Amino acid sequence: MIIGNKNFEGHTYIMGILNMTPDSFSDGGKFNTVDSALKHTEQMIAEGADIIDVGGESTRPGYVHITPEEETERVCPVIEKIRANFDVPVSVDTYHYQTAEAAVKSGAHLINDIWGFRYDNGEMAAVAAKYGVQVCLMHNRKVPEYGDFLNDVVNDLAESIRIAEKAGVDRNNILTDPGIGFAKSFEQNLELTNHLEVLDRLGLPVLLGTSRKSMIGLALDLPSDQRIEGTLVTTVIAVQKNCLFVRVHDIKENKRAITMTEKITGKI
Repeated sequence: MIIGNKNFEGHTYIMGILNMTPDSFSDGGKFNTVDSALKHTEQMIAEGADIIDVGGESTRPGYVHITPEEETERVCPVIEKIRANFDVPVSVDTYHYQTAEAAVKSGAHLINDIWGFRYDNGEMAAVAAKYGVQVCLMHNRKVPEYGDFLNDVVNDLAESIRIAEKAGVDRNNILTDPGIGFAKSFEQNLELTNHLEVLDRLGLPVLLGTSRKSMIGLALDLPSDQRIEGTLVTTVIAVQKNCLFVRVHDIKENKRAITMTEKITGKI
């Protein structure tokens, strides 16, 4: 999969999280100025991040919704500065098509949508098709009720893919994300992480995002700033299940975990 001028294949890569938010569950307010964001971006790249994911609205439980205009004001100046200063692909973490379009115009290569193009009436898919950018379609549901959980997740993502392709998005530009922590119980999050291979039925690359999430906190009874070991375990699983990306906060540690796992399994 090509994102920006980088070709991603045959390996598990790192998407570094850059939250331009005052209320993120894990690092809210730490990097929400342009200068601090750029310094953190530089650090993440030095530690092994392969793509930077810029978000302007927290999606933690109970998060405060903001307008697309406010979200755009948070992310676009940073995207522009990252593109001007670093040779790294950039994604924008948004489900607002207005923000996505502004971000792509500012230099974002990928739209990372937590609603998998199912939040609006096709506007986000149209933006992605118009600009020919890559997309990450995450699984989510407004009502977390399932009949056959794993199959329902796959079928929901298949619908997101259909929406994308109907709008004109190239299938080669699509990543999928199982949506750990979204519209799922603790037990369902564990089950899906353990059976990521079900997404292979979609025939598309997979991104796993579990970094510091509540699944880890509940499993280990730890606050968000003490969940790195739990995150590393999920990263090892991601490598074993052939995920193309992991989306994480702690770059250095996850990079080491990926390298060690890939050496053991013969992937590198």
